[in-house]
Amino acid sequence: MLTIYFFSFLLVMRKQVAYLGPKGTYAEKAAEILSELANYESPIFVPCKGLHSVIKSLAYKNCDAAVVPIENSVEGGVTATLDALWKFPNIKINHAIVLPIQHALISSGNLSEISEVLSHPQALAQCSEWLSENLPDAILLPTNSTSEAVKMVKGSSFRAAIGSKALIAIEDLKELAFPINDVSGNCTRFVLLSETQISNSANIASFAFSLLDNQPGSLLKALNFIANLGFNMSKIESRPSKRELGEYIIFVDVAINEQNNVNSFELLKKKLEPLCENLNDFGCYMSKNINLG
Repeated sequence: MLTIYFFSFLLVMRKQVAYLGPKGTYAEKAAEILSELANYESPIFVPCKGLHSVIKSLAYKNCDAAVVPIENSVEGGVTATLDALWKFPNIKINHAIVLPIQHALISSGNLSEISEVLSHPQALAQCSEWLSENLPDAILLPTNSTSEAVKMVKGSSFRAAIGSKALIAIEDLKELAFPINDVSGNCTRFVLLSETQISNSANIASFAFSLLDNQPGSLLKALNFIANLGFNMSKIESRPSKRELGEYIIFVDVAINEQNNVNSFELLKKKLEPLCENLNDFGCYMSKNINLG
């Protein structure tokens, strides 16, 4: 009986980490790396179908942490992630990594037979030039993940999927072309989310705000506060508020260093607050580049 209680205790202590599944995606690799960086011991990885499901699992306390893509070097911000962060302000970014992304065209058939290409919308967009040059008549079909796309083309002679080379062995399929992404330096930033604010070393601070008044110069005032405190913006992006046309939420990343530290960021937030209807602080955290080679 004591043994049963002991193993039950261990299961409770292990962190459950949601990610965009199923197995074999870059998101799974990111979840493994980020969990290690967060010092999670033997985490339980929970694959989810769709980015909204990943973040809702965390927001509704069905898991302890979540790993999602937030930005791609070719396609920009991942809108589903940005919108979810704004919707659930209790969720914080704890860690981030940048993974190089190399896509393969995967199928059971031959390249000359392919008339449909399936993948996640981001992957389809990242390979759009290659597809237009090599499969100009193919129908592009979006799926929830690259791994789901690979499963759907198995056994088909006219369907192909875009995904990582790791999926070829998992599903016992063929590599028709590699790499097929339009930009050789294609990379994606993945973030580890939780409802706990980690107060360790940081090189990025992320936040978003909506302005009180849609008046000329309102946004400029906010940006001047950032500049006057000496912060370097590494990202600025707008998303519609979904309340009315022309109303936007501004997402910003600023660099954190010895000169512009976490204390300086707290001062920046205080200066921005009078201008903002809402100001959401997503956290200060470390982001590092990962070489998968």
